[in-house]
Amino acid sequence: MVQVSVKLGDDSIGFRVSVRAESIEQAVSLTSERYPGSKVRVLFPIDPESFFIGDQGLVGAPVSLEMPGEAAG
Repeated sequence: MVQVSVKLGDDSIGFRVSVRAESIEQAVSLTSERYPGSKVRVLFPIDPESFFIGDQGLVGAPVSLEMPGEAAG
């Protein structure tokens, strides 16, 4: 299981979500399903310390949320 940060929305307006899933591809897919119509992209660089998380938590469950005023492009 992995944990990645994804950005929802465009460059000017959006927010970040940290997602746990079986793969990066699944994290993007689950986020797209949860937020239909939103642009979803993986944020790089991926933090190697928090990338592999084993079997902790629920697959696809958002771990944290960063609101638009706090989001970095």
